[in-house]
Amino acid sequence: MRIFKFGGASVKDAEGIKNVVEVLRQMGHEKTLVVVSAMGKTTNAMEAVVNTYFEDRAAEPSQNRAKLPAAFQETIDYHNEVLTNLFENSNHYIFTRVKELFDEVKGFLAWNKSPKYNFVYDQVVGYGELVSTSIISAYLKEIGIENTWLDVRDFIKTNDSYRDVSVNWEKTQERITENIDTKKLNITQGFLGSDDNNFTTTLGREGSDYTAAILAYCLNADSVTIWKDVPGVLNADPRYFEETQLLNKISYREAIELAFYGASVIHPKTLQPLQQKEIPLHVKSFIHPKDPGTTVGKGVGIEPMVPCFIVKKGQVLMKLSSLDFSFIVEDSISALFKLFHEHKIKVDLIQNSAISFSVCVDNRFGRLQELLQLLKSRFNVTCNEGVSLYTIRHFDEKAIASLQNGHEILLEQRGKETLQLVVK
Repeated sequence: MRIFKFGGASVKDAEGIKNVVEVLRQMGHEKTLVVVSAMGKTTNAMEAVVNTYFEDRAAEPSQNRAKLPAAFQETIDYHNEVLTNLFENSNHYIFTRVKELFDEVKGFLAWNKSPKYNFVYDQVVGYGELVSTSIISAYLKEIGIENTWLDVRDFIKTNDSYRDVSVNWEKTQERITENIDTKKLNITQGFLGSDDNNFTTTLGREGSDYTAAILAYCLNADSVTIWKDVPGVLNADPRYFEETQLLNKISYREAIELAFYGASVIHPKTLQPLQQKEIPLHVKSFIHPKDPGTTVGKGVGIEPMVPCFIVKKGQVLMKLSSLDFSFIVEDSISALFKLFHEHKIKVDLIQNSAISFSVCVDNRFGRLQELLQLLKSRFNVTCNEGVSLYTIRHFDEKAIASLQNGHEILLEQRGKETLQLVVK
């Protein structure tokens, strides 16, 4: 059996959903499990709902019930428009089902007492996936394609480290093996799981790819295909680089390297379970589904061998030195990394000398200022926010020159195959 994953861009409107159906018709949908993300920018909109909810609670702490954010009604209207464009009969059960799902969000926001942002985030944001898959499953049935809608939270079990969970592989394997009929067409959600108390958890932004890999691993799938709006894996993100080239084949190792450095086309955790069982990963265009795309599997390096560019914007570069100009040694570095871990600060690059330590980090959980207060009590700290981290795999002089032009380089680190530049 196969796993297909469709991201938000592929199901952003009614036409996108109809195109997904066309892909399934062209590629076949027997023995296929389809993993679907939230529609379009719904995850961003649901994040805005959570943020506004907490702002309202802070402004009016005496009120148990926060005002319903305007962004939430916009999200409801957006999905209702998709429904209207897909279903001629306004009495179709899916209209009621979608309303029920959004009412669950309203109910949660009304009765929730937890002050923990990450917990509330996970309970709210994942409804984008629950709604999108419900709509797609209903539409497939409407046009005569039988399928089974699955709630992925019943299958992928995790710990309760909300927004940054670890998968309980033993429980997940057991539930998937016992409860998923691989002979059918199944539709389920990416991004989501649940903890031992059956509260919703999330696998991290762009975690739907990881969902596909988890399911593939547990079901011993023949392949995973990620359907995107690009021809496959390119050697650079076309949003930031003018000249890009399709990579036909990539080894698991090379793909893991690219994902580690931040290549957005593949989620970093996706590749490890696939590599363990040597399940090939295909990245293909949902616009031209018959085109070959990119295959990630066993092999050496990449084909063709060209420089690969990765950029991570909105990073933070910190330079730390000891207050008394003493050496920064192992115990200092150990204490630093303990603080990074406690504040969920992802470290992307490090460089140290005898008396200083430079680190480029991703402040994705917004806890930088809290961390800086602790660091400044022990170190001299220089902080540059809003910098960009460029990584070039298999660099050459032409590739380096293309990045150096017009940028102020704050830090450079060069290895045998990889060059990293922090620029302003």
